[in-house]
Amino acid sequence: MTPVDLFDRLARLERRIREAVAVRRVADPHPDDPFRGLYLSDEAIDALLDEHRQPFVPFQETPAEGRMGRLATTAGLSGLDVELLLVALAPDVDSRFEQFYGYLNDDVTRRRATTGLALRLCGLPEASSVGRTRLDAAAPLIASGMLVVEDRERPFLSRSLRAPDRVVSHLLGDDRPDPVLERIARVGVDPVPVPETERLARALRADVRLVHLRELPGGGARELAAAALSRAGFAALVVDAELLSAEPDHADLSAAVLREALLRRAGIVLGPVDTDPRLASLAHGKIPVIVHGTGGWDPRWSGAPPLQLDAHALSTTDRAGLWRGCLDGRVEAGLDPAEVTAHFVLGPGQIRRAARAATVSALADGGAVDVHHLRAGARSQNAAGLQRLARRVEPVVGWDDLVLPGSVTTLLGELAARAKHRDQVLDEWRMRPGGGRGRGVTGLFAGDSGTGKTMSAEVVAASLGLDLYTVNLATVVDKYVGETEKNLERIFTEAAGVNGVLLFDEADAIFGKRSEVRDAHDRYANIESAYLLQRMETFDGIAVLATNLRANLDDAFTRRLDVIVDFPLPDEELRRQLWDRCLGRLLPREVDLDLDFLAGAFELAGGHIRSAAVTAAYLAAEAGHEVGMADLIGAVAREYRKLGRLLGEREFGPYLALASEGAAR
Repeated sequence: MTPVDLFDRLARLERRIREAVAVRRVADPHPDDPFRGLYLSDEAIDALLDEHRQPFVPFQETPAEGRMGRLATTAGLSGLDVELLLVALAPDVDSRFEQFYGYLNDDVTRRRATTGLALRLCGLPEASSVGRTRLDAAAPLIASGMLVVEDRERPFLSRSLRAPDRVVSHLLGDDRPDPVLERIARVGVDPVPVPETERLARALRADVRLVHLRELPGGGARELAAAALSRAGFAALVVDAELLSAEPDHADLSAAVLREALLRRAGIVLGPVDTDPRLASLAHGKIPVIVHGTGGWDPRWSGAPPLQLDAHALSTTDRAGLWRGCLDGRVEAGLDPAEVTAHFVLGPGQIRRAARAATVSALADGGAVDVHHLRAGARSQNAAGLQRLARRVEPVVGWDDLVLPGSVTTLLGELAARAKHRDQVLDEWRMRPGGGRGRGVTGLFAGDSGTGKTMSAEVVAASLGLDLYTVNLATVVDKYVGETEKNLERIFTEAAGVNGVLLFDEADAIFGKRSEVRDAHDRYANIESAYLLQRMETFDGIAVLATNLRANLDDAFTRRLDVIVDFPLPDEELRRQLWDRCLGRLLPREVDLDLDFLAGAFELAGGHIRSAAVTAAYLAAEAGHEVGMADLIGAVAREYRKLGRLLGEREFGPYLALASEGAAR
């Protein structure tokens, strides 16, 4: 669309320049001198001495119209501000004004309006305090980035005025955002009606211009801000605070953010914010600034107190509606997306992205969206920070792969059920205790090495459609006082933004008993345990502590655990199943394998049986034949040697010679 109002204003400016040129010619002793403006003759100096510098014909203020009018209203610009901006941007719209200004500046190299020339073209004397204050650093034009005063080393009246390219392009009808903001900001975000939307919109309509949103797990601060801004008549300019603060030209980018918001009449949505966001560079009485983060507001960030709200998670009903709306009927018949992803902590924006990821996967598979697509899409929203602190494991085993007593699998199922239904129990039924306790689910897996603790954690994660994150103790334990707690805090903080199961293997190393204080080491060790006790209560995720030495865990942890699972050594019947399961269905076997003998003779845990089966497979592959008893007995002998056990006739019986031969290899 042609910006008619801008060209009409330029035409009026051109008429004033014609009058200014006529006045200039009257006082010019050599108007036809081809070198005029490159030197000063005696006659020119005399003419300057005789001239009394007067303003040109004053402008007639006209009603603000079109884009220029909307910008004036949004940015709080006066009629004089609009005319000063018009004078500055004229050469960027009509190249003739470069020559006009060069002539009026009496310097063909100065092709932009100077502050002195701009004031006189607006009908003001150069010494006018009213005009000069409209061009200082605190003036609306300058503070908002709509006008740039260059050549600061020059005297005030000979400094050049320039309108940024983004301002000119906007007034000419271009709505593309400033290219310098491409990395740190985007225009608009899909608004989702979330709790507190109407309250925030009411505050924005009442000219509240600073808001802090504390984002709770599953909350959508950006979506809440966008929905409220839309209801209040603003667009949304979403800025990544972490990327902005990391840029070396932070001040220039902040100015560009404010300018873009004013051009679009958009509120600035800034976050996530955990440290000082330097709000002074973004503050403007006409534009709302909505800051969001997982922490609280620090009064030092701004002298003005903000409106503080919490961005709560969607209700079950709203979450189900959002899933259905995003998938638009492309889901399998009878499948409820909200139900199969109920245990995922996802905000509105994450649900939208997860639904798109699930749809893309389903298209690649040539079918409708199923449970696996939905859960994979939900997992794709996990932050990557936790992978730097823990090893990510994508589960590949299920309940059928476990060979455990029925009582153990029942408790594992209870742990998974707690994770599935905690929204219903803790939120809808209000069974959540007070005291700032989190919504986490925590289990303890205790038992000897190889009894299936880690595999069970993987199965629980798989049943929930989650990834398993195994915490590496090397990244946690530190010899320096206080560093272990800091490392654990980083893990818990990152885990809060991840839908996964957090596994602390060998947990007794960091969750050990508190002891009597005999020296400073004992004191600090007890502080570490006390910190962990408090942090586990506020954890909102799913955590499993695995230990071979349950007695070494502090008793205070027991009360904070939801499920305690003791993993016994397998009996003979379970060992028989383990041998059969570990050998698998693809491994070629000799027909005379005596699995009953292996199960009855060797009291091994599942992990050792698995290791022996793999060793036997390698032995058979090297020899080029099917797996036989000789391979299995040799593999068991190797396991005995690793465990420090003797090869006795009581266990190996008729296979003792094979065992001795296998152990000697």
